[in-house]
Amino acid sequence: MATITGIQPRVLVRASGGPRYVVALAVDALGTGLLRPFLLLYGVTVLRLSAPVTGTAMTVGIVAGLVCMPAVGRWLDRGARSTVVAASMLVRVLGVALLLAAPEGHIWLFATASLFLGIGNQAWPAAHAALVATVAHGRERDTALAGARALRNAALGVGALLATACMAGGTTTLRALAAVTALAYLAAAALAWSVHVHAHPAEAAPAKDRDDEPAPRMLALLAANVIYVFCLNVPEIALPLVLVTQLHASPVWPAVVFVSNTALVVTLQVPVTVLMSRFSRRTVLALSGVVLAASYLGFLAATSLGHGWATAAVAAVSVVCTIGEIIYAGSATALVTALAPTHVLGRALARFQLSTGFGLAVSPAVITTLAPHGPAALWGSLAAATLLSASAVATEKDQATRFSGCRPRARAGL
Repeated sequence: MATITGIQPRVLVRASGGPRYVVALAVDALGTGLLRPFLLLYGVTVLRLSAPVTGTAMTVGIVAGLVCMPAVGRWLDRGARSTVVAASMLVRVLGVALLLAAPEGHIWLFATASLFLGIGNQAWPAAHAALVATVAHGRERDTALAGARALRNAALGVGALLATACMAGGTTTLRALAAVTALAYLAAAALAWSVHVHAHPAEAAPAKDRDDEPAPRMLALLAANVIYVFCLNVPEIALPLVLVTQLHASPVWPAVVFVSNTALVVTLQVPVTVLMSRFSRRTVLALSGVVLAASYLGFLAATSLGHGWATAAVAAVSVVCTIGEIIYAGSATALVTALAPTHVLGRALARFQLSTGFGLAVSPAVITTLAPHGPAALWGSLAAATLLSASAVATEKDQATRFSGCRPRARAGL
């Protein structure tokens, strides 16, 4: 099984879609970082909506955005790549434009804007993964996906910091940030479209087979992924909830945990993915579940310490949780792209994004429901569910798929 022993920036950029596409990713993430952390504040302070109404509209928009995924998957399976990425960015331009056009108290325009933002945010990961899978193969593709995640997290962080620095300007600044976000999405869409990446015709199946053959079911993987993605909301929701409301720590601690999480993802995502390339993707994904479960049990143990030690212990264990997140992110999408034949890759990635989006949508409600019942209910439940998911991933058998005349994929090292 081939592995990558070194990280060459030029090779990584080429495998990621080329310089223009990498710039598009950075600009898109920068724009998202400018607005996403303050979308709730925009609804409350600029549009004068109540916090519950604003939050409900945002949640409905995110969940409704998942409805577009089957259509996105079929569009990708017809060979589109950079066009779909650009479309996912353009639809967010429309969402931000609706935000700017919404008058005070107009919930329906805000809800519609949230819907378009949700559609773009849900469609982008599948479209991006399909594009990378088209220009790179094998472990080089895995590293390119990891590099894009590191770059995106860095740009998101920079955008959030810039937005935070501008918050003193009040509603005028929030509107200005929204306008800049729209321009960033527009520029990113133009750059992404300009790379003109399409699936190679020689690798596509006949049209009849493309329409008739289903994507690999991967039921255990998709079900497990719903639980795995809870780890993405641990630094943003679970730990602030535990640190501030249960351990009565300073709000500085959740900020420290979040910044540390972002910094570790930016610096370690690519090296850890390369390091793990000596093992099969399925083994690595199962291992990530074990690491995440161990971190959840670590949080349980940390919260049982006295208040003098518990806060610092929780912050320390969060590093282990981030390592588990990094291992998971470096193997999950890569495994899907390795399992799916080229002509059904779009539908396979769309299904995977549906499981990811569903997990991200329900995890805040699950976490906030379990937390009041004590650390054992929260961390014990997450640990048990994640270990069960890791076991399901490890034992699932890869389905045999017919290739309908397309070029076979290398199956080694899944």
